[in-house]
Amino acid sequence: MSAELAHVTVLLDEAVDALAVRPEGIYVDGTFGRGGHSGAILKRLGTAGRLIAFDRDPRAIEAGKALDDSRLTLVHEPFSAFAEALDALGVAKVDGVLLDLGVSSPQLDDASRGMSFRFDAPLDMRMDTTRGETAAEWLARATVQEITEVVRGYGEERFAYQIAKALVAARAGQPVTTTRQLAALVEKVVRTREPGQHPATRTFQALRIHVNRELEELSLILPQCVDRLAAGGRIVVIAFHSLEDRIVKQFLRDASHPVEPPRGVPVRAADLPTPPMRLIGKPVRPGEAEVAANPRARSAIMRIAERVA
Repeated sequence: MSAELAHVTVLLDEAVDALAVRPEGIYVDGTFGRGGHSGAILKRLGTAGRLIAFDRDPRAIEAGKALDDSRLTLVHEPFSAFAEALDALGVAKVDGVLLDLGVSSPQLDDASRGMSFRFDAPLDMRMDTTRGETAAEWLARATVQEITEVVRGYGEERFAYQIAKALVAARAGQPVTTTRQLAALVEKVVRTREPGQHPATRTFQALRIHVNRELEELSLILPQCVDRLAAGGRIVVIAFHSLEDRIVKQFLRDASHPVEPPRGVPVRAADLPTPPMRLIGKPVRPGEAEVAANPRARSAIMRIAERVA
């Protein structure tokens, strides 16, 4: 594997083990990244197996070509295009779906992407640099209320209103177009923060989630996965912050519990529809050794569910 593909994949063995890969099965990696999980899935597939990998990032798609495997199909689309893409490929059902959520290390570590305050760069933040509005473009037109809602809702930032006011006031004199400008502005407003955390951490996270519609994308793909999973097929989701995990936890819980009959209506439990999913095991977190080797893994949590017959 090339240096471009090399990066530390979180819960690599645990996630692929959880998929219970069958050699002849059809699997989906909804977040290819640099191919860590995809490469491990391909090793377990036989010659008749198939892997369909999605990614919005054109650099990830380009890196994926280095795998040079006829069983792999790369799709340059957000994973919300899941069902549409499967239809275009003539695939009705799949045997497993893996979603490794959030931003990838290459995106964070590439200064030109504008996702980190560690570098001074254009304030882009898009996972797909070929389409959509940049963070700078959105900040140039958003109202105080809109910025407040995004920073508070997606960053869980208690100083969201003060940050929004400062941003709107600052752009009247000079547009906020770089990561350094944004980080410095937030740093002046946020005077207290958890030890070891930069004052702009929550704001950068919130803007990235908003620009890429990350939570909306997640809410859109989960029901598509249930519809397209074959009996016994599994969905494995790795989340990295509470907002993502809340959506996944709630969805899988609802999909694995029987429908509650209307109050007062005499319905036997046997007559209620069977839930489409069942939960597999407890949530999985990285071990101490993995977190020590890769500190970005510390917030990861993996949930697994299986399609019932």
